[in-house]
Amino acid sequence: MDQRRYLDLIELDYARMRDTATRDLAAPVPHCPGWTTADLLKHVGDTFLHKVETMRGGTWPKPWPPGPDPKGPAAYLDRAMAELRGELASRQPEEQALTWYDPDQTVGFWARRMALETAVHRVDAELAAGEPIMPIPADLAVDGIDEILVTFLAFASRQWPEDFGEALTGADGRVVSITAGADRRLVRLAASGVEVARDGAPGEASISGAPQDVLLWLWRRADDATLTFDGDPELVRRLRDLLKEVTQ
Repeated sequence: MDQRRYLDLIELDYARMRDTATRDLAAPVPHCPGWTTADLLKHVGDTFLHKVETMRGGTWPKPWPPGPDPKGPAAYLDRAMAELRGELASRQPEEQALTWYDPDQTVGFWARRMALETAVHRVDAELAAGEPIMPIPADLAVDGIDEILVTFLAFASRQWPEDFGEALTGADGRVVSITAGADRRLVRLAASGVEVARDGAPGEASISGAPQDVLLWLWRRADDATLTFDGDPELVRRLRDLLKEVTQ
């Protein structure tokens, strides 16, 4: 996906999230324990501004996060969105930018990350409001599945193995096959960390569904009823436990 596509999707999801969340700023957010929709808007605003300051300064901003905006969380989100929009529009995706993911130190990383951040939290706002979920485009959902498996889970499990030891103990290189539409990933669980590949033999367990449903399940925003499972349920449970370490 190119940067223009990411920017367009950020705009759509920001507008939908803001419109939905501001109807009741005290509504609890089901998959973010302790959060209201006001907290959700503050979190997304903090995230947008943190990335803007990171790209501008080339370092992680400190102290962080800023205090509450006296104009309220919606106004704060609007300001953060304006800053993010301007920053990403003024830069090329291949430009250097500090990120936490060692293999990709570019502005394009943040365009992708913010598009997926906004999509997932837009869904949070819809779930909090009890409203139907606006479809996540298939191209973004498939991209998001790759991001959470490779950029989040595989990278983090090797970078910070102490956080994943219990869920990976005894995994013995077993594989979960994840199919989203026509796209398939093979997720290998081992004590040394998670590996993700596109090619190889089917695993001991499989998960399949529409791209949006797979993405939301991986982000722990959807339950098992949305997908089809086969093979070893214990291996699926292990994967679900591992995802808890990298999703919020």
